Amino acid sequence: MHNSPGPELIMGIRNLAGLEACYKYADAVYFSTDRLSLRAKAKEINLENLEEFVSEVKARNLKAYLAVNSTVNEDRLEEAGNVINAASKAGVDAVIAWDPAVILKARKAGLRIHISTQANITNHETAEFYRALGAERIVLSRELSLDEIREIRQRSDVEVETFVHGAMCMAVSGRCHLSAYVLGKSGNCGECTQPCRWEWELHGENNLVMESRGKYLLSAKDLCMIEHIPSLLRAGIDSFKVEGRLRDPRYLEVVSRCYREAIDACKEGTYSREKVDSWLFELSSVYNRGFSTGFYFGIPGIEGFSPEKGMNASEKKRRAAGIVENYYPRQHAAAIKLLEEGLEIGNEILIEGSTTYLKQRVTSLIKNGIILQKAEKGDEVGLAVEGTVRRNDRIFII
Repeated sequence: MHNSPGPELIMGIRNLAGLEACYKYADAVYFSTDRLSLRAKAKEINLENLEEFVSEVKARNLKAYLAVNSTVNEDRLEEAGNVINAASKAGVDAVIAWDPAVILKARKAGLRIHISTQANITNHETAEFYRALGAERIVLSRELSLDEIREIRQRSDVEVETFVHGAMCMAVSGRCHLSAYVLGKSGNCGECTQPCRWEWELHGENNLVMESRGKYLLSAKDLCMIEHIPSLLRAGIDSFKVEGRLRDPRYLEVVSRCYREAIDACKEGTYSREKVDSWLFELSSVYNRGFSTGFYFGIPGIEGFSPEKGMNASEKKRRAAGIVENYYPRQHAAAIKLLEEGLEIGNEILIEGSTTYLKQRVTSLIKNGIILQKAEKGDEVGLAVEGTVRRNDRIFII
C-alpha cells in the first residue's frame, strides 16, 4: 500500500484478474458479490468465496470495500442480512451502502460504513447526518462542483470520497429509470441495459425528425480528472475513486498506474503538462467514450456528451488471438490455439482469465519442435510465458 500522506486511490474490480492488474498502484479496491449490487453482471465473487477473495486483497496490502448498493425491496431484506454477515466474517474494511436498512445491519455487525454516491449527498448537513448514523466516509454526489466539494469537506468531519475517472450516468447520481421503463431491467437493481448508449432520434411536432449533432443523444462522456489532480488535492478529498468494475484488466492497470503516477508527481513537485499529456495518451488507449470533467467546473453542456459515438472511442483496441489449452510451469510455457488471429515474435499480448492477468511480449513460438517467427490463425503452438496462466485463458494482441 502507498502509505504516504495523501488521497487513497480506490479501483473498482470484479475478480482476481482485476486485482492482479491494479494492486501495484491502488491503495484499495471496491467490489461486489453476486447479489445486491449495481453491477449484477459481476458474479465471480459470491458469499461462498468472499472470505478467500478478501484474503487475496489483504495479502497485497490493499483495503477491501464491499458494495451493497442496490435497491433493497422487502423480499430482499433477509438477503441483505446474509451479505452483511458474510462481509463481517470475511473481514472487509468497509461496506459501501446507501439504503438505511443495510446501513443499520452493517452498524449492528460492527462494520465500517461508506455511504454510496446513490445517496446523492450534496451538502455538509447531510454528510453530518450520515456521520451520526455511524458512517466513516461519504461518496459525494457526482453532480457537485469542486467548490461545493471543498466546502463540504471543510464543514464536515466525515471523510470525503469522489469519482475521478470512468463512466458517467446521464441520471442524477445514477438513479436512472430508463432501462426499467424500456426493457424492465432496473439499473437500480444492477441490471442496466444502457439504453442511454443507444442510437436515438429526436422527434418534434407533426412527426418531424429533428436534425442533431449525432445519434447518441444521451451518451455522456467518461469522467477524467488527470489534468486537475493538484486542484483535487487542494480541496482535501480523502479518496479518489475510479469507476470500472466491469472493465477489462488492462483498463484497470493503465488507469491505476496513470493516477498513481499523477498523485505521486504532485507530492514530489514533478507534476507537469508534459506528464499530463502522456497520461492522457495512455488513458485514451483503453476503453473510453471521450473525456470530460463532469460537474467539477460547472454544469456540462454538449461538451459533456459524445453524440457521435455511443461506446468505445479508443482508437487502440485489443484483438482476440486465441486461448490457452494447457500450461507447463516447469517449461514456463503454454500450449495455445490461435482461433481468431496469428501471432509473431515481438507482438505485445495480454493473457486474461478470471484469475489471470499477464502482459508480455511474444519471445518464443514452437510448433512440432520447430521454432517459428510467426504462427498463423488455426495453429496450435507452444508459447513461452512469463507467469502462471490457466486453461481457457484468452489471448489478446494489444
